[in-house]
Amino acid sequence: MPEAFDQHIALTVDVVIFTLLDDELKVLLIRRRHEPFAGMWALPGGFVQPDESLEEAARRVLYEESGATDVYLEQLYTFGHPERDPRQRVVTVAYFALVSADRLPLDVQSPRSTERGWWPAYEPPPLAFDHADILAYALQRLRYKLEYTAVGFQLLPETFTLTELQTAYETILREQLDKRNFRRKVLSAGILEETDEFKSGGHRPARLYRFRREATVESTARRLFP
Repeated sequence: MPEAFDQHIALTVDVVIFTLLDDELKVLLIRRRHEPFAGMWALPGGFVQPDESLEEAARRVLYEESGATDVYLEQLYTFGHPERDPRQRVVTVAYFALVSADRLPLDVQSPRSTERGWWPAYEPPPLAFDHADILAYALQRLRYKLEYTAVGFQLLPETFTLTELQTAYETILREQLDKRNFRRKVLSAGILEETDEFKSGGHRPARLYRFRREATVESTARRLFP
């Protein structure tokens, strides 16, 4: 029989928070104040409290660091390499959240008084721990879900033009989409509804659309985009 041993394993959550700012996909990063990796940027995270579920802990971290509530949150993956944290054995459950920029509070005071910033998700600074791997995994998941589901609408305001929708998808996928094909697919998918409002600008006002609340976010019957 294997020899019994007493090993303390800590449990944390890390949250990859995405938003669209300045025509770019951004991720929220926190500058660490203490060792290990003092001064480096990291994903928002924290230890799971004894009275919390994993999702409760993730939503607490999400609120403390971004001020956002009632937003899309999905469990991503469990990262547990024995040497991912030099202090002790730490297993983290990663989540990713999608937040529309218009739902972000202008000023949020972190309970840990840390420096925070929105960084280009595809070109972040060097990250502490294994957070570069977590971010890369989150980007891969987001791109996949964007192509096969309507989850990307979580990054948009309540109403938007078809041009704004296509621009958002091109920004996240990092590729150009054919305008006619994109509009045909998105309008035939049954996930949008017209509003009676228009947005001025350009040659003529553009109609505003919204995501149909009764339409499921998860729909893998066929590929939506590109």
